[in-house]
Amino acid sequence: MIGHIQGKVLFSDGVETIVLTSSGIGYQVFFNRVLSEGSFVSIFISHQIKEASEQLFGFQNLRDKKMFELLTSVKGVGPKGAFNLLGYLGTESIIESVLLENKKALTAAPGVGPKAGAQIILDLAKKINKIRMYSPSYKVDADNLEDLPVFSASEVIETYPNDKSNEIMNDALVACKELGFREDQVLPIAQKILSDNEVTKPEQLVHLVLKEI
Repeated sequence: MIGHIQGKVLFSDGVETIVLTSSGIGYQVFFNRVLSEGSFVSIFISHQIKEASEQLFGFQNLRDKKMFELLTSVKGVGPKGAFNLLGYLGTESIIESVLLENKKALTAAPGVGPKAGAQIILDLAKKINKIRMYSPSYKVDADNLEDLPVFSASEVIETYPNDKSNEIMNDALVACKELGFREDQVLPIAQKILSDNEVTKPEQLVHLVLKEI
């Protein structure tokens, strides 16, 4: 099983990335961020094997990989649905949605219906907090490697919420709850605002949400 790869980015379009490793093999990976071609990248991998196919799903850190694999353990949630959900909400928002039994938030992602959302909450309520034991950091060990540009956050064109966006989202949700609003009222609006606008502070997001409610 492949759990991690690193190498030179040959192609990246925000859906798939091809990484050329030092062995000369180029791996095609589902990866929901655009990477600079020619840069060096280190990606955690979940290797999904079926009877007729094999697929590699890539993640920036171990926590996201473990969340993906936990989601795929739920009956009725396939790899594509889990990958879409993780890309749409992010790990921390999924954890909070499960703990708060917010089925509406979980079903906002393409490919995750009401039945799957309810099953995620049922199956993972007692397991999901354990995901926080895994590291959310992204580390590249480029020592003794070829002289290639090293992947950095500035070289990524975000296509889904990143860790900073998740932090802003969580802080904004807490603030809105303190103002008396329910999470299921706030979350869909906040998600759309984050996807359509450059938001750098929780208070900015709260202000924009309150204008829409």
